[in-house]
Amino acid sequence: MDDLALTPRIWPVGALCRAVADALQARFNPVAVRGEVSGFTRAASGHCYFTLKDAQGQLRCAMFKRAAQLLDFVPRDGELVELQGRLGVYEPRGELQLVVEHLRRAGQGALFEQFLQLKAKLEAEGLFAAERKRSVPSQPRGIGLITSLGAAALHDVATALQRRVPHIPVLLAPAAVQGADAPAALVQALHSLGQRAQTIDVILLVRGGGAMEDLWAFNDERLARAIVACPLPVICGVGHETDFTIADFCADLRAPTPTAAAELSATPQAELLAELAHACAQMQDLAQRQLDRQAQRLDHLQHRLGRPSDLLSQQQMQLLRCQQRMRQALQTQLQKGRHDVRSLQDRWLRAVHQIPVTAHERLARAALRLSLLDPKLVLQRGFAWLSDEKGAALTSVRQTHVGQRLRATLADGVVDLNVTQTSQN
Repeated sequence: MDDLALTPRIWPVGALCRAVADALQARFNPVAVRGEVSGFTRAASGHCYFTLKDAQGQLRCAMFKRAAQLLDFVPRDGELVELQGRLGVYEPRGELQLVVEHLRRAGQGALFEQFLQLKAKLEAEGLFAAERKRSVPSQPRGIGLITSLGAAALHDVATALQRRVPHIPVLLAPAAVQGADAPAALVQALHSLGQRAQTIDVILLVRGGGAMEDLWAFNDERLARAIVACPLPVICGVGHETDFTIADFCADLRAPTPTAAAELSATPQAELLAELAHACAQMQDLAQRQLDRQAQRLDHLQHRLGRPSDLLSQQQMQLLRCQQRMRQALQTQLQKGRHDVRSLQDRWLRAVHQIPVTAHERLARAALRLSLLDPKLVLQRGFAWLSDEKGAALTSVRQTHVGQRLRATLADGVVDLNVTQTSQN
């Protein structure tokens, strides 16, 4: 039992490494160290690796991308630096490693401490929060620019804007970018451009590179709050890619350089023109495809209807048939008319020949009837026609008187008479 109690615990390698890491975490972290940089490299991932050493020892260090982005300089071999981080064990190789969270040149401690304290304060208030930041319009109506009139950044930004977006107007609000009066001047410039929201849609806050002391105006708390309170989105392009200021964290968009800030402020005109040309090409393609579809539809309808020339030929044939039928009908009617005319002519000729015969017969009958009414025939039967001296016929005794001279017409002559007596039945 005693031997078993004295036997040390058998650790898996990984578990032992984790246990050592936990012990270092509990005993030392966080830790601050001073030493010289050796073998500094930056990987494609953005992580940095180097060795920190002095006369008595050395320590492998790793600085991940998030912390490396805060560097305002590129560490060089042999440079004396101060860093803060956490000791741990890199388990795949079982090596002691310091994960660096902050790195500065030795001698810049006071400014760097101020920077870290202000950064922590403003971050706690939410001034750096991503959800607070505004999006930058891709096609602003105008661009506001804050920098010094004598700064090289002004030329760089103006050149970039003229090359990329010559159609967008730029409104310059000059301000000092270095020195004790710079923060107030920058705040005033921001306030001035913030009142021009009717003509500009984004503000560029830029300055060229320099030491931490040269860029200190952009670590001012008043400027940080003015950036957050500005009614327009702010793009901050201060220093070089490795330079970070409080203004960078407060800005709606951080650019690694002043030129990059100009490039991020608006979509290039050439790109817009290319998009427009692409849109035009798409519209033309759509229009052409629509025309092709309509042409195909027209062909289909034409196939159903037939070609106009075929339809015209059909109509012409139908017209010819109608013309033939009309000609035949006319000829039939003409022949019928001729037949009717001949029939009428025959009837007329017969009538013409019959009329004299009929008239002669009628005349003979009339003459016969007339002859039968001839008074002479009556006279020949012994009758006489009496008339007065004036020739008026006498048909009654009452028309005569005694002594009246009368005339009696007989069949063969006339006899004058005198009335000697009258009597009535």
